[in-house]
Order: sequence, then structure tokens, then C-alpha cells
Amino acid sequence: MGLLVAIVGVAGTLGAALLTQNRADRTKRMELLASTEQRREERDHAAELLRAEQAEARLREGLERRRACYITLNTAARQYLTAMTSHLHAVRRGEDVDGSLERLEASRLAFRDSYAEAQMIAPDTVLRSCSAAKKQLNTAYGSLRKLGAATATYGEELAALEGRFHAEVWPRLAEMKRSMRADLGVDDA
Repeated sequence: MGLLVAIVGVAGTLGAALLTQNRADRTKRMELLASTEQRREERDHAAELLRAEQAEARLREGLERRRACYITLNTAARQYLTAMTSHLHAVRRGEDVDGSLERLEASRLAFRDSYAEAQMIAPDTVLRSCSAAKKQLNTAYGSLRKLGAATATYGEELAALEGRFHAEVWPRLAEMKRSMRADLGVDDA
């Protein structure tokens, strides 16, 4: 009987050691799995943060690109209309018509180039107002170009064209500016 008790005691001691080791191994595996899962979650979170930062950077970059484009387009449109007005006055006075026409053509080309850039950058809501402004500017330009050199017979046409600048062209430029400001999030209040 003593031998049996000794065998059971030795078996219990060895079994307890094996059981303890088995539990320790299992606990270690669980800790390693948990650690691996935590590292994976941290990597996923870091990747998600990076994607969010990159998306925000793209938005900021797009906003800055549109802002620069809008400034150029607004300036070119206003200079184009100012050059038309100056040319109209030069035709009326019969002074430096050729020089005025050269400046007008340079302003027209600058506007054309900035409008082409806007077509690639601006959203459709802004492009609709830009297109309406471009149409009015180019129609006014065509009417002005038909006048040619100053003569007394153009007095009424010049006055009508100048009135058209104020009644039709400037409001389109103002609408274009409002749509660009709205796109940029500039508050008019």
C-alpha cells in the first residue's frame, strides 16, 4: 500500500508539473496572440491615420490650387473688361487705338489661359458661372472689335456698348466671383 501511495504521490507531483507547464505554455501562447493582435490593430490604426492625413492634405492642396486659379481667373476677367473699357474710350477719343487694342488682346489671351486652367480645376457649379461670364466678355469683345477706328458715327454704339458692360458683363463677373468664393468657403456675411 505504501508503494501505491508513493506511486500516486510521484504521479501527482509529475502530473502537476506537466499540467502547470502546459498551462504556462498556453498562457504564453495567448499572450503572444494578444500581443500580435494588438500590434496588428496599432498598425491598422496608424495606416488609417496616415490615410486620413493624406486625404486631408489632398483636400487642402486642392483648395489651394482652386484658390490660386480663382484669383488668377478673377483678376484676368476684370483686367479683360477694364481693357475693353479703356479701348472703348480710346476709340471714342480717337487716341492710341492701336496700343489700346494690343493691351486688349493681351488681356483677352490672359483671360483665355486662366479660363482654360479653371476648366481643369473648378467644379461644375463654378464653371457654369465662369462660362456665363466668359460668354458675356467675348460677346462684348466681338462687338467692340467690330467698331474699328473712332468716327462720329460710333457715338451711339459706344454708349450702348458701355451700358452693356455695366448691365450685362459686370453682373456676370460678380456672379462668377460669388460662386468661386462659395466654393472656397468664404463667408460673405
